[in-house]
Amino acid sequence: MHPLSPAVHGAKSLVVVIAGLSWSTLSRVGFGWFAALVAVFVLGATVLSVISWWNTGYHVVGRELRVHEGLLWRRTRAIPLERLQAVEVVRPLLAQLTGLAELRLEVVGGGKTEAPLAYLSVAEATALRQRLLAVAGRAPASVPADPATPPAPAPAGRRLHAVRNQDLLVSQLLTPQAFLLPFGLAFVVAQFLSEGSWSFIAVASTLTAMAGVLLQPIRRVLDDWSFRLDRDDGTLRVHNGLLETRMQTVPLHRVQTVGVTWPLLWRVKGWLRLRLEVAGYSAGEPDDRNRPDRLLPVGDTGTGELVVAEVLPGVRLGALPATPPPPRARWLRPLSRAAVGAGLDDEVFVARSGLLTRRLTLVPYARIQSVRVTQGPAQRRLRLATVHADTAGGAGAAAVDRDLTDAWELAAELTARARHAHRGA
Repeated sequence: MHPLSPAVHGAKSLVVVIAGLSWSTLSRVGFGWFAALVAVFVLGATVLSVISWWNTGYHVVGRELRVHEGLLWRRTRAIPLERLQAVEVVRPLLAQLTGLAELRLEVVGGGKTEAPLAYLSVAEATALRQRLLAVAGRAPASVPADPATPPAPAPAGRRLHAVRNQDLLVSQLLTPQAFLLPFGLAFVVAQFLSEGSWSFIAVASTLTAMAGVLLQPIRRVLDDWSFRLDRDDGTLRVHNGLLETRMQTVPLHRVQTVGVTWPLLWRVKGWLRLRLEVAGYSAGEPDDRNRPDRLLPVGDTGTGELVVAEVLPGVRLGALPATPPPPRARWLRPLSRAAVGAGLDDEVFVARSGLLTRRLTLVPYARIQSVRVTQGPAQRRLRLATVHADTAGGAGAAAVDRDLTDAWELAAELTARARHAHRGA
């Protein structure tokens, strides 16, 4: 790893140590002892980081990436590159300040992101990423004969769309959290004024509650800042992030579903959001930012149609069929019956849902793994059923509350189209 790696790990430990000791420790022991405790913990963490750095390395052997680590207990992880789906270049804030980058590998069937290599120089991380993808057969570049010689840089590809940061900010202002925050703040201020109390605890608790409400919109802005979407042959490349920049690769042949969302307040500006479900990525990853599900954080209808057509050729977002359930489904969905629906396009299965926030799920027939028909007690009395189209990613789509006869016909048609698409693939 890069020689500055222990310093970056030590700086991260400094933040964790200070947060762990808390200000209550400072008030009890005084500033001098507090600083000494922090210094001891940080020194110990830095020493451990140096030892870990000295005993950590990687080696590409044939079609395997081997990562060596450990001092007392040596461990070698061998990652078959034929199972490799993507190599992501991630640059947290400290890595950006020091000119470093982290490499994370996504492997088919992995429970989490494999073998993070932290940290490398940006040039070394980019060259290693290109070499691993070339060995795995995910990049057009050929593997060099000399392992010490990095491959030539890959072409930049074709730019599909770049989201304006101004639109990203406005989109997060048009969320329930941001929209209702002034009303909540006015209520709290009025309550304080009526009671005549501005205690520290009351103010601190109010600020903490406000921070909790705003955390999700702020996180989305930081994560999707400078969002760019490119296409290289059969892959999509996503660049995004402010405090932590990311470059993620999405193989188009592993896209299972495309989700389209129209939030209620966004419909005033005609905006939508696109999400992906990608097979082979770690659905159990605790940090959802590691999952490459971002396709378009915010955009107008024309941009959404363009991006969907790139991911699912032949699909026109504005011309997808979706018929509602029969009228007797009002007993189960008195308000949302007209908002749900399902239909069969030439290329995808379409499922519509949502009353205030409208959602559309598109499932290519070639990605359907199984088809199920389910009935609940109320559905049996009304002769209704729900048809599920399951994918390898697990979510899929569902046509809810269909007429029982139509449900079985839809299931048979989905099965036939899926079988035909699999044979064609």
